[in-house]
Amino acid sequence: MKIKSLLLVLAILSICTLNLFAQGPLKYYCLPCNSDCDKIAFDKPGKCPHCGMGLIGQTEDQHNKLLEGKKGKKLKVAFYLQNNVEILDFAGPLEVLSYAGMDIFTVSKTTDPITTQRVVKVIPQYSIANAPQADIVMFFGGNAGEAADDPAVIDWLTQKQKPQYFVSVCTGAFVLAKAGLLDDKSVTTFHLSIDELKKAAPKAKVLSDVRFVDNGMVITTAGISAGIDGTLHLVAKLYGDDAAKEIAAYMEYDKWIPGQGLVMKK
Repeated sequence: MKIKSLLLVLAILSICTLNLFAQGPLKYYCLPCNSDCDKIAFDKPGKCPHCGMGLIGQTEDQHNKLLEGKKGKKLKVAFYLQNNVEILDFAGPLEVLSYAGMDIFTVSKTTDPITTQRVVKVIPQYSIANAPQADIVMFFGGNAGEAADDPAVIDWLTQKQKPQYFVSVCTGAFVLAKAGLLDDKSVTTFHLSIDELKKAAPKAKVLSDVRFVDNGMVITTAGISAGIDGTLHLVAKLYGDDAAKEIAAYMEYDKWIPGQGLVMKK
């Protein structure tokens, strides 16, 4: 019996080893920084001697996915910004997704300058009339009702964009609610707007005291810093926990805890 048990253990170990090498040997790469060192594979962890970024353990396939996104190109991310948008709602996720090597662009109803919190001027790169297709579409808090109550914006979201993921930060959830994207899902928003979202999305289960809720295609987060948490979760979902951990460390964002938040199981 002992010999049979030993043989069984050895067989399992052999299968695991074969599966590991079928995926490719583990190497160490820096996070994409748009430099030549993005493609250099190192044999041990540490910091990249060229750009100083921390090295993360990945197979070549995982790293290529991080570099290029799906189908040989970087994932495109549309940040919809309305006048008086909360600057930290989108600036935090912008940092995260930039370090993850994604192609981020801003869009608004028009390309007229908008003001964030009545202070900083932002000129959107695109209007809803000419914005390219995005793999991820994100909405943010701060006067979100301007976008939620605009039929042209909702039509752009539901008819002209076919992303893999919809993400809201803070009261950006109200835009997704108006588009019917929160129906029959568990969701969250800014803690002072929970009751309002319950009215705006009566078919959704609106949760409080949760940093983010991942429904698969739709991710909603609570306010400001929770948007960073939800975006790091998205990076981990796409590229692995190590990539998200390294981005959090690079940003000196020590609040993020992998696995924090609610991931709905289908």
